[in-house]
Amino acid sequence: MIDVARGTKGRALAGMLVAGGFGLVAVISAATGGVSGGRAAEVAAMAFGAVLLLIAAVGLLGWQMLTRPRQLILDRNGIRWHDPQGAPWAVGWAELSTIAVSRSMRRTHRPFRPIMVRLDLFPADPEFRSRHPEMNHLWEFHKVRDGYRLPFGSAGELVAPLDAALRHYAGPRYLGVRDEGFTVGLF
Repeated sequence: MIDVARGTKGRALAGMLVAGGFGLVAVISAATGGVSGGRAAEVAAMAFGAVLLLIAAVGLLGWQMLTRPRQLILDRNGIRWHDPQGAPWAVGWAELSTIAVSRSMRRTHRPFRPIMVRLDLFPADPEFRSRHPEMNHLWEFHKVRDGYRLPFGSAGELVAPLDAALRHYAGPRYLGVRDEGFTVGLF
């Protein structure tokens, strides 16, 4: 079992606090005349602060969705996505022709280079889609053709446990970890 929601609360809270804090400072500075550069600078600071406050508010409103428990369970029977408040699914190993972990890094020269991680599932037969309509939102997602992609976002810490579990349970269906180079998006 891999807890894919681990650490989500801390990251979400940090993001909301940073966005909300900077947004509040920008709005207060603009409203009290603490911004130099004239009226245009005040309006720009107010707009920028409002956008940051909106980001923090969206995080607060979506807190339960962002921090809900989610688990990926790999065992001798297959692979299951356990998401009590979302769209759970289960697939047997015999239903898959191949499976892979794909990863990419963002182009940045800073010490922290987030690794974007995805699980790619490729069906063994054309009827798979009709048997698993609960997975339609993952079909041909972000560059995958004739397969499903489950994105984990910036979660480089998941690569090793995913690789170990898939080597143990998936057998020859598992293609290993594939490096897709650099990415500029979220997935």
